[in-house]
Amino acid sequence: MSSCLGVQQQLPSLLNPPLGFAHRGARAHAPENTIEAFALALRLGANALESDVWLTADGIAVLDHDGVVVGRLRRKAIADVARKALPPHIPTLDELFDQCGTRFNLSLDLKDPASGAAVVDVVRNHDSAMLNRTWLCDPDRDRVVALRSQLPDVRILHSTRLARLKSGAERSAADLSNHGIDGINLHRSEWTGGLVALYHRFDRVAFGWDMQHEEELRASLRMGLDAVFSDHVDVMVDAFNSELGQP
Repeated sequence: MSSCLGVQQQLPSLLNPPLGFAHRGARAHAPENTIEAFALALRLGANALESDVWLTADGIAVLDHDGVVVGRLRRKAIADVARKALPPHIPTLDELFDQCGTRFNLSLDLKDPASGAAVVDVVRNHDSAMLNRTWLCDPDRDRVVALRSQLPDVRILHSTRLARLKSGAERSAADLSNHGIDGINLHRSEWTGGLVALYHRFDRVAFGWDMQHEEELRASLRMGLDAVFSDHVDVMVDAFNSELGQP
C-alpha cells in the first residue's frame, strides 16, 4: 500500500476541526506522560492529549506507558502497587483534569482492559460534557465491541493494523458501523485517501498515529484524516496552520 506522503488533493474530514493529539503529552519537549508534558502540549496549541491508562492495586486510573515501576529490588506492575506508592511523576487521571482542565479531547489506550469504567467515572465527575470528547482505544475487536455496550457515553476506537483485518478494510468498516464503534486508529503508513474515504462512507472516523514530520502531518490532513498523533506538538500545530488555517 502506498504511503500517505504522496497525497495532494484536499479531502474532507468528519471532524471539524480535525484533532491534533499530543502523544504522551509534548514528549519531544518534556518528560512523557507527566503533568508538565500535558500542560505544555496545550500551551503549544494541541487540541487533544493522548496517553495510556492503567489501574493501580487500589483501583486508581493512572497515566503511564509501560505499566511498570522500578523498585529497589525489582520491577513491579502498576496493577500490584497502590497509588500512594507510585513515583510522583506518574499522574492520576484526576490530577490531569485538576491541572489542565477539560477543554480538550483525550485519547486513552486501555492498557488495563478493566480501566474503561474507571476512566468514565473520573471524566463524569470532572465534566460530563467531556465524555463525548473522550476516546478509548483497544486493539482487540471483541473487547471494543464489549466496551461499546458497557460504556455508551464515550467514544470507542479500534486501534489496529491493516494486516490484522482478516476480512479486509470494507468488512471492518461495516462491522464497526454495525456495532456503533466510532472509528479506527491505524499507523500513518497504512492510510491512503481512498482508505479514509472508505471508513468515512460508513460514517466512521479515521485516526492516524506516529505522525512526526511536517510532510507526513500535512499529507494526512489533506487526505481527510480526522485525527493525527504526534510527539512534536510544535510541528503538528504548524501543519494544522498550513493546511487548515487554524491550530
